[in-house]
Amino acid sequence: MSYTVDAVSKAIELMFLVAEHDGKGVTELAKLSGNTKARAFRLLTTLEECGLVRRQLPLATYSLGYRALIVGTAAQNQLSLIQVANEILEPIGRECNESVLVRIRDGLETVCVAWWDAPHALRVHSQLGERRPLFVGASGKLLLAHAPAQIQEDILSGKLEAFTPNTIVKRTELKKELKKILAEGCSSSFSEKATDMVAVAMPVRDVTGTVVASLSMTAPASRVPKENLRQYVDILKFAAVRFSAALGYVEP
Repeated sequence: MSYTVDAVSKAIELMFLVAEHDGKGVTELAKLSGNTKARAFRLLTTLEECGLVRRQLPLATYSLGYRALIVGTAAQNQLSLIQVANEILEPIGRECNESVLVRIRDGLETVCVAWWDAPHALRVHSQLGERRPLFVGASGKLLLAHAPAQIQEDILSGKLEAFTPNTIVKRTELKKELKKILAEGCSSSFSEKATDMVAVAMPVRDVTGTVVASLSMTAPASRVPKENLRQYVDILKFAAVRFSAALGYVEP
Protein backbone atom coordinates (compact mmCIF):
# COMPACT_ATOMS: atom_id res chain seq x y z
CA MET A 1 0.00 0.00 0.00
CA SER A 2 1.33 3.42 -0.96
CA TYR A 3 0.87 6.32 1.44
CA THR A 4 2.06 8.97 -1.01
CA VAL A 5 -0.23 11.56 -2.58
CA ASP A 6 0.32 11.72 -6.33
CA ALA A 7 -0.70 15.36 -6.72
CA VAL A 8 1.69 16.44 -3.97
CA SER A 9 4.55 14.45 -5.51
CA LYS A 10 3.88 15.97 -8.93
CA ALA A 11 3.72 19.47 -7.48
CA ILE A 12 7.04 19.02 -5.66
CA GLU A 13 8.68 17.62 -8.80
CA LEU A 14 7.39 20.62 -10.72
CA MET A 15 8.79 23.01 -8.13
CA PHE A 16 12.20 21.35 -8.47
CA LEU A 17 11.99 21.82 -12.25
CA VAL A 18 11.25 25.52 -11.76
CA ALA A 19 14.33 25.69 -9.52
CA GLU A 20 16.47 24.00 -12.18
CA HIS A 21 14.95 25.79 -15.20
CA ASP A 22 14.24 29.36 -14.18
CA GLY A 23 12.12 31.38 -16.59
CA LYS A 24 10.32 28.53 -18.36
CA GLY A 25 6.66 28.77 -19.31
CA VAL A 26 3.89 26.30 -18.57
CA THR A 27 4.25 24.52 -21.94
CA GLU A 28 7.93 23.78 -21.43
CA LEU A 29 7.44 22.81 -17.78
CA ALA A 30 4.61 20.46 -18.75
CA LYS A 31 6.89 18.67 -21.23
CA LEU A 32 9.75 18.46 -18.75
CA SER A 33 7.50 17.08 -16.01
CA GLY A 34 5.48 14.70 -18.15
CA ASN A 35 2.22 16.43 -17.23
CA THR A 36 -0.47 17.70 -19.54
CA LYS A 37 -0.42 21.45 -19.99
CA ALA A 38 -3.72 21.76 -18.12
CA ARG A 39 -2.48 19.76 -15.14
CA ALA A 40 0.86 21.56 -15.06
CA PHE A 41 -0.99 24.88 -15.00
CA ARG A 42 -3.18 23.76 -12.07
CA LEU A 43 -0.17 22.53 -10.12
CA LEU A 44 1.77 25.73 -10.82
CA THR A 45 -1.21 27.82 -9.77
CA THR A 46 -1.39 25.92 -6.49
CA LEU A 47 2.33 26.41 -5.90
CA GLU A 48 1.95 30.09 -6.74
CA GLU A 49 -0.87 30.52 -4.21
CA CYS A 50 1.39 28.89 -1.60
CA GLY A 51 4.18 31.33 -2.41
CA LEU A 52 6.52 28.59 -3.60
CA VAL A 53 6.67 29.79 -7.22
CA ARG A 54 5.80 33.08 -8.88
CA ARG A 55 4.42 33.80 -12.33
CA GLN A 56 6.21 36.60 -14.13
CA LEU A 57 4.38 38.70 -16.68
CA PRO A 58 4.17 39.53 -19.54
CA LEU A 59 5.75 36.24 -20.71
CA ALA A 60 4.03 34.08 -18.05
CA THR A 61 7.24 32.35 -17.06
CA TYR A 62 7.89 30.84 -13.64
CA SER A 63 10.54 31.31 -10.96
CA LEU A 64 10.79 30.26 -7.34
CA GLY A 65 8.73 32.26 -4.84
CA TYR A 66 9.67 33.84 -1.53
CA ARG A 67 8.51 30.84 0.51
CA ALA A 68 10.90 28.59 -1.39
CA LEU A 69 13.65 30.90 -0.16
CA ILE A 70 12.40 30.48 3.41
CA VAL A 71 12.43 26.69 3.07
CA GLY A 72 15.87 26.66 1.47
CA THR A 73 17.37 28.98 4.08
CA ALA A 74 15.86 26.96 6.92
CA ALA A 75 17.18 23.70 5.46
CA GLN A 76 20.63 25.19 5.04
CA ASN A 77 20.67 26.46 8.62
CA GLN A 78 19.37 23.22 10.09
CA LEU A 79 21.66 20.96 8.12
CA SER A 80 24.74 23.04 8.87
CA LEU A 81 23.70 23.28 12.52
CA ILE A 82 23.45 19.52 12.90
CA GLN A 83 26.69 18.97 11.02
CA VAL A 84 28.57 21.40 13.25
CA ALA A 85 26.93 19.92 16.34
CA ASN A 86 28.08 16.43 15.47
CA GLU A 87 31.62 17.71 14.98
CA ILE A 88 31.96 19.60 18.25
CA LEU A 89 29.87 17.70 20.80
CA GLU A 90 32.40 14.98 21.59
CA PRO A 91 35.28 17.33 22.51
CA ILE A 92 32.88 19.45 24.57
CA GLY A 93 31.52 16.36 26.29
CA ARG A 94 34.99 15.06 27.06
CA GLU A 95 35.96 18.41 28.54
CA CYS A 96 32.83 18.43 30.70
CA ASN A 97 33.08 14.68 31.30
CA GLU A 98 29.28 14.66 31.15
CA SER A 99 26.60 14.20 28.48
CA VAL A 100 26.05 17.14 26.12
CA LEU A 101 23.33 17.77 23.58
CA VAL A 102 21.81 20.25 21.16
CA ARG A 103 18.11 21.09 21.11
CA ILE A 104 16.06 23.26 18.77
CA ARG A 105 12.58 24.69 19.17
CA ASP A 106 9.76 23.14 17.15
CA GLY A 107 6.53 24.97 17.90
CA LEU A 108 5.86 24.68 21.63
CA GLU A 109 8.37 21.87 22.16
CA THR A 110 12.10 21.29 22.03
CA VAL A 111 13.66 18.52 19.98
CA CYS A 112 17.02 16.84 20.54
CA VAL A 113 18.91 16.98 17.22
CA ALA A 114 22.38 15.88 18.38
CA TRP A 115 23.92 14.42 21.53
CA TRP A 116 27.02 12.82 23.01
CA ASP A 117 26.76 10.43 25.95
CA ALA A 118 29.26 10.56 28.78
CA PRO A 119 31.16 7.30 29.40
CA HIS A 120 29.70 6.86 32.88
CA ALA A 121 27.58 3.95 34.04
CA LEU A 122 25.32 6.52 35.70
CA ARG A 123 24.47 9.25 33.21
CA VAL A 124 21.56 11.17 31.70
CA HIS A 125 20.84 9.64 28.30
CA SER A 126 19.17 11.53 25.46
CA GLN A 127 17.75 10.25 22.20
CA LEU A 128 17.69 11.82 18.77
CA GLY A 129 14.25 13.28 18.15
CA GLU A 130 13.24 13.28 21.82
CA ARG A 131 10.67 15.98 22.49
CA ARG A 132 9.71 17.83 25.63
CA PRO A 133 7.63 20.91 26.49
CA LEU A 134 9.28 24.26 25.85
CA PHE A 135 8.96 25.46 29.45
CA VAL A 136 10.77 22.49 31.03
CA GLY A 137 14.49 22.13 31.65
CA ALA A 138 17.49 24.33 30.97
CA SER A 139 17.32 24.06 27.17
CA GLY A 140 13.58 24.55 26.98
CA LYS A 141 13.56 27.64 29.18
CA LEU A 142 16.47 29.14 27.26
CA LEU A 143 14.78 28.63 23.89
CA LEU A 144 11.51 29.96 25.32
CA ALA A 145 13.27 33.07 26.62
CA HIS A 146 14.52 33.78 23.09
CA ALA A 147 11.29 32.77 21.33
CA PRO A 148 8.89 35.25 19.67
CA ALA A 149 6.39 36.96 21.94
CA GLN A 150 3.47 34.93 20.55
CA ILE A 151 5.21 31.64 21.41
CA GLN A 152 5.81 32.86 24.95
CA GLU A 153 2.18 33.92 25.24
CA ASP A 154 0.98 30.53 23.98
CA ILE A 155 3.08 28.77 26.63
CA LEU A 156 2.14 31.10 29.47
CA SER A 157 -1.56 30.95 28.66
CA GLY A 158 -1.59 27.16 28.39
CA LYS A 159 -1.36 24.39 30.96
CA LEU A 160 2.03 24.07 32.65
CA GLU A 161 2.33 20.42 33.59
CA ALA A 162 4.39 19.48 36.65
CA PHE A 163 6.81 16.63 35.90
CA THR A 164 8.53 16.89 39.29
CA PRO A 165 8.08 19.09 42.37
CA ASN A 166 10.74 21.39 40.86
CA THR A 167 8.95 22.04 37.56
CA ILE A 168 8.01 25.71 37.26
CA VAL A 169 4.24 25.78 36.83
CA LYS A 170 3.40 29.25 38.13
CA ARG A 171 3.26 31.79 35.31
CA THR A 172 4.70 34.63 37.39
CA GLU A 173 7.68 32.47 38.37
CA LEU A 174 8.24 31.35 34.78
CA LYS A 175 8.20 34.97 33.57
CA LYS A 176 10.82 35.87 36.19
CA GLU A 177 12.91 32.88 35.14
CA LEU A 178 12.83 33.93 31.47
CA LYS A 179 13.93 37.47 32.35
CA LYS A 180 16.75 36.04 34.46
CA ILE A 181 17.92 33.86 31.56
CA LEU A 182 18.05 36.83 29.20
CA ALA A 183 19.94 38.89 31.77
CA GLU A 184 22.49 36.18 32.61
CA GLY A 185 22.85 34.70 29.13
CA CYS A 186 22.44 31.11 30.25
CA SER A 187 19.88 28.75 31.75
CA SER A 188 20.01 26.04 34.40
CA SER A 189 17.62 23.49 35.82
CA PHE A 190 17.54 21.23 38.84
CA SER A 191 15.36 18.12 38.58
CA GLU A 192 12.63 19.90 36.58
CA LYS A 193 11.94 17.11 34.07
CA ALA A 194 13.18 14.16 36.10
CA THR A 195 14.54 13.74 39.60
CA ASP A 196 18.30 13.68 40.22
CA MET A 197 19.10 15.62 37.03
CA VAL A 198 20.82 18.97 36.58
CA ALA A 199 21.51 20.85 33.36
CA VAL A 200 23.08 24.04 32.05
CA ALA A 201 22.30 25.50 28.61
CA MET A 202 23.79 28.21 26.41
CA PRO A 203 22.33 29.87 23.30
CA VAL A 204 23.62 29.10 19.81
CA ARG A 205 23.14 31.87 17.23
CA ASP A 206 23.11 31.84 13.44
CA VAL A 207 24.54 34.40 11.03
CA THR A 208 21.65 36.80 11.74
CA GLY A 209 22.16 36.66 15.50
CA THR A 210 18.97 34.67 16.04
CA VAL A 211 19.10 31.98 18.72
CA VAL A 212 18.52 28.78 16.75
CA ALA A 213 19.53 26.12 19.28
CA SER A 214 20.66 25.40 22.80
CA LEU A 215 23.91 23.73 23.76
CA SER A 216 23.59 22.01 27.11
CA MET A 217 25.28 19.73 29.60
CA THR A 218 23.17 17.35 31.65
CA ALA A 219 24.23 15.12 34.52
CA PRO A 220 22.98 13.33 37.63
CA ALA A 221 22.57 15.79 40.50
CA SER A 222 24.22 13.25 42.78
CA ARG A 223 27.48 13.71 40.84
CA VAL A 224 27.21 17.40 39.96
CA PRO A 225 25.88 19.42 42.90
CA LYS A 226 24.47 22.88 42.32
CA GLU A 227 27.55 24.65 43.65
CA ASN A 228 29.74 22.96 40.99
CA LEU A 229 27.74 24.14 37.96
CA ARG A 230 29.84 27.28 37.42
CA GLN A 231 32.70 25.33 35.85
CA TYR A 232 30.34 23.88 33.23
CA VAL A 233 28.87 27.31 32.49
CA ASP A 234 32.34 28.56 31.54
CA ILE A 235 33.04 25.54 29.31
CA LEU A 236 29.67 25.75 27.54
CA LYS A 237 29.86 29.51 27.10
CA PHE A 238 33.15 29.24 25.21
CA ALA A 239 31.85 26.25 23.22
CA ALA A 240 28.63 28.08 22.27
CA VAL A 241 30.69 31.01 20.97
CA ARG A 242 32.66 28.62 18.74
CA PHE A 243 29.46 26.86 17.67
CA SER A 244 27.80 30.16 16.73
CA ALA A 245 30.91 31.32 14.87
CA ALA A 246 30.80 28.13 12.79
CA LEU A 247 27.24 29.09 11.79
CA GLY A 248 28.42 32.52 10.66
CA TYR A 249 27.64 34.58 13.75
CA VAL A 250 30.00 37.44 14.55
CA GLU A 251 29.76 38.93 18.02
CA PRO A 252 29.20 42.71 17.99
